[in-house]
Amino acid sequence: MNVISSRENVLYKRATKLLRRKTRDETGLYLLEGIKPLMDALETGAAIEKVFVCDGTGIGFTGDVPVTGLTKELFAGLSDTRHSQGVIAVARQKTVGEEEFRRQAAGRNIVVLDRLQDPGNAGTIIRTAEAAGFAGILALKGTTDIYAPKVVRAAAGSLLRTPVMTGMSEEEAVQMLREGGWSLVAACADAEEDCFCIRLNKPAALMIGNEGCGISERLRKCADCHVRIPMEGGIESLNAAVAAGILMYAVR
Repeated sequence: MNVISSRENVLYKRATKLLRRKTRDETGLYLLEGIKPLMDALETGAAIEKVFVCDGTGIGFTGDVPVTGLTKELFAGLSDTRHSQGVIAVARQKTVGEEEFRRQAAGRNIVVLDRLQDPGNAGTIIRTAEAAGFAGILALKGTTDIYAPKVVRAAAGSLLRTPVMTGMSEEEAVQMLREGGWSLVAACADAEEDCFCIRLNKPAALMIGNEGCGISERLRKCADCHVRIPMEGGIESLNAAVAAGILMYAVR
């Protein structure tokens, strides 16, 4: 196995650029770190462009995936984790267009992310959505990059199996959801309806808002219903990912 030791190596420089959102958006590629995520990617048929292995770890792969070694110093510059397993893959993003999203998610619940900023929250919501049987994730404009390393790690493989559509404006999203037959359910701390009492006669598009300011005013006005999580004591709000998990199972 060839081992790269120079930061000027073309393959290495291309890979490090994927730590930036601009490059991920331009190339449609992203970094997938860890043995289990890589195995999940191969099992789901994800397109793996290259695998980098930290020299000295003893990890090896067979098959058609190109494998290149990196010195420990260079690998550390590519890794986004404190205790890496020594494997990073360059994978192709699996975002889908409107037609494909509507086809895959038709007749089932989905999650809409409205300008969520924390990568850990976004990744955890994607993971929980798969567990709760939600059929897709619609990440509106202004939401954190779904393929950022921290999101990918928090999603723990669910990003490979759950249809994700990104980049829609509020207006475009509302139109698509209406045409697709979804009920727009807005999570609002000041809503009157308890999320555990909600009754829907069609699939839900559960809208989770920004960590600081919640759902946008436009989406609030367009929503078919507003729901809250009942809380006691002096608690006013929950972490966005925790709240989303509770709401997903309540809607389910």
